[in-house]
Amino acid sequence: MNNLIEVTDLSKTFTLHQQHGVVLNVLDGLSFSVRAGECLVLHGQSGAGKSTLLRTLYGNYLAAGGSIRVRHQEGWTELVGAEPRQVLAVRRQTLGYVSQFLRVIPRVSALDVVMEPALSRGWARADAEARAKALLARLNIPEALWQLAPGTFSGGEQQRVNIARGFMVAWPVLLLDEPTASLDETNRQVVLELIAEAKAAGSALIGIFHDRAAREAVADRYLDMSAATAPKQEYVYVG
Repeated sequence: MNNLIEVTDLSKTFTLHQQHGVVLNVLDGLSFSVRAGECLVLHGQSGAGKSTLLRTLYGNYLAAGGSIRVRHQEGWTELVGAEPRQVLAVRRQTLGYVSQFLRVIPRVSALDVVMEPALSRGWARADAEARAKALLARLNIPEALWQLAPGTFSGGEQQRVNIARGFMVAWPVLLLDEPTASLDETNRQVVLELIAEAKAAGSALIGIFHDRAAREAVADRYLDMSAATAPKQEYVYVG
């Protein structure tokens, strides 16, 4: 099995300090793996911990226990308890994340925002610019906006800039948090095509899709997050 990410007995808690220190067990005993070329869709009701899982995998939240191993530079890197420099190295080369929201950087053009992941890997600027322009055009961002800071854009335009940035380079493991939310049908279809291309190129994807049609278009397996507090997870295989 060509696994690119392996999660074992993962737990995540939140302590509510304003509620007399009440501890919420959001994730408990969560285990799964994802292979190259596969998309695992997180399934479950709101509040089941889907976004918490993605943020924990990416290192925005610290895990309370367990293991997150990612195939990185021909070996395995353990992210739970890793040094910040290790996490940043994995994020630069191996672990991508497309969130619902773009972190707007003042006075930085949309083109530069999209190019950044490639430039940080050492791409030639001309190659990065060509790829970024192709993605922005494909996602129907008007060329007149490419040199403007995306803080002035509409919410939908910002989301599409964020998607272009997320697909700028090939990620061995890619986390997707509602990438098709609020998109019109045309741009939604473009995102589904980008996901299919990433799978075909050998990426392992983990995603949240509230849009049923999008889920069914990309899912190879479902992970039942309503069972996230149980030691054993339920998988549903597609096809």
